Amino acid sequence: MRYALLVLGGPYTHQAAHSALRFAHAAIARGHRVDTVFFYHDGVYNASHLAAPPQDEPHLVDAWRALHREHGTALQVCVAAALRRGVLDASEAERHGKTGASLESPFELTGLGQLLDVERTHERLLTFAP
Repeated sequence: MRYALLVLGGPYTHQAAHSALRFAHAAIARGHRVDTVFFYHDGVYNASHLAAPPQDEPHLVDAWRALHREHGTALQVCVAAALRRGVLDASEAERHGKTGASLESPFELTGLGQLLDVERTHERLLTFAP
C-alpha cells in the first residue's frame, strides 16, 4: 500500500510529528511504502535546520532526512505556512530580503496543490495533528 502522511504538529510541541515518523517506520517494516510526507501548519518546523535538541532527545529533523535518504520519501513543506513561520529556502529568503535560509535539505517548499495531488495519487493519506 502507498501511504502519504500529513503532519500538522511541530517536532517538540506535540506528539504528532514523532507519531508520524514511528508510523512511517512501522509501515515500511511491514512492506508498505511511505512515498510522501507533507508538513503543514506548525508541522513546517520539522523542516528547520535551526533545530538543535538536547542530545538525550530524538533529533526529528535528522530522522525525517534519514527517512528520505533510506526510502526515497518526499518531504514536502507548505510554502505559505513555512513563510509565516520563518522557514525559508534560499530562493524565498532572497525574495523576501532575509539574510539566510532555514529550510533543511532535502525538504522542499511546495503549495497546497501538491497536497491535493498526494491525496489523489496515494492509497491512504493519514493526518497527524496535535
